[in-house]
Amino acid sequence: MSASQKSGTATDAHVFRAAAEAFPIDEAKLAAYLDAIGLPLDRSEPIRQFGTGLANVNYRLKAGNRWLVLRRPPAGDLPPGAHDMAREHRILSRLWRALPLAPESLHLCEDRDVIGVPFQLIDYRPGLVVKGDDRSRFDDHPEVAAATGRMLVDTLIAIHSVDADAIGLGDLGKPEGFVERTRKGWTGRALRLELAGDTAALVAEVSGWLATQPTRPRAPTLLHSDFKLDNLILDPGTLGPVAIVDWDMGTRGDPLMDLATMLSYWTETGDPACMHELKQLPTAAPGFQSRTEIVAIYARATGADVSDYPVLRVLAIFKLAVVLLQLHALWQRGAAKGADYAGLAVIATGLLQFARDVAAGRMD
Repeated sequence: MSASQKSGTATDAHVFRAAAEAFPIDEAKLAAYLDAIGLPLDRSEPIRQFGTGLANVNYRLKAGNRWLVLRRPPAGDLPPGAHDMAREHRILSRLWRALPLAPESLHLCEDRDVIGVPFQLIDYRPGLVVKGDDRSRFDDHPEVAAATGRMLVDTLIAIHSVDADAIGLGDLGKPEGFVERTRKGWTGRALRLELAGDTAALVAEVSGWLATQPTRPRAPTLLHSDFKLDNLILDPGTLGPVAIVDWDMGTRGDPLMDLATMLSYWTETGDPACMHELKQLPTAAPGFQSRTEIVAIYARATGADVSDYPVLRVLAIFKLAVVLLQLHALWQRGAAKGADYAGLAVIATGLLQFARDVAAGRMD
C-alpha cells in the first residue's frame, strides 16, 4: 500500500466530524454497491465525514483494501452546473497523469438508488488542510507565510501549464466567450434566488457594469475555478502541496479568472469587514504578499498581459457573492447544516458592495 493510501500516520492531519454531526449515509446500500464493483467495503473501519467544507460532502472509507474518499453533492435542489460529480470525475480520472497533485477519481456512480445522489470514489491523500483563515502556522512566522503565498501562485501556474489536449480534456468547457458567459451565468443564478431588495439591486448594478467592460482575448487553459489554500492538502511538516482537491467546477477558459478567483478570497488587513468575515484565507497574517504583489508574480512567471485583470477581479468577487447566496439558500431549505451558513447572505451583500467599490476604483 502506498503512502497516499495510508491513514493514521504521522503525516495525516485530516480532521473529521463527530458521528453525531455527520451527514447520514446508507452504509448497507453503499456496501452492496461497492461489493458489486469489486471494491468491498471494510466494515472494521468507520466511514468518517471530513470536517472541512461548506458545500460538497466528503467521507473517508476503506474499500478494496485501499483508503478512498467518497465525494457527493449536498442534498436538495441544486443550481444548474453546480456540484457536478460527472464533470469532476472526468477531470480527475485523467488529470493525475499530467499533474500528480490531482488525486485520481477511480469510479463515478450516477445511480441515485445507492445513496440518493451521484458520487465519486477518489484516491485518498493523507495530510493537512489549513482551514479558512487559521493563522496558527503563520503568525510570528512571516517567512512561512511568504513561502505559502508563493507556493499558491506556483501551484496555480502548474494547473494552467497542463496540456489539456494530451490528457483528453481538450474539449472540456466552452472557452469561447468565457468571461461574458461567466457573468451571465452567475447573474442568472443570482436571479433564481429570492434576494432582498438591496442585494438584488447590487447584483443588477455590478452585473451591468461588467457587461460594459472589455477584456483581452487569451489562450484558454485548464482552470480549477475555486483555487484557494483549503482546497489543497499539505504536508504537515513542510506545508508543501500533497493534493489539489474540489474540481467539480473545473473547466477551460481565461487563466486570469482563476487568479482573480483565488484573490477574491485573499484578505488584507485594510479590507472591509465582509472580507474578514469570509474567513477563507489566512492572508491577513504578516508575511503574505498583497493581492497586487501576487498579480505581479503571476505576470512575471507566465508573461501574461494583466492589464484587464481589474475587470476579472470584479467578476470573481461577484461570483463569490452569488456562491454564498446559493449556500445560504441551501441552509434555509435545510439541505445544508452548520452555524456558518446563517450569516452568508450578509457577507454576500457586503461583497457586492466591495465589488461595486473596486469597479469604481475606490478600493483594490
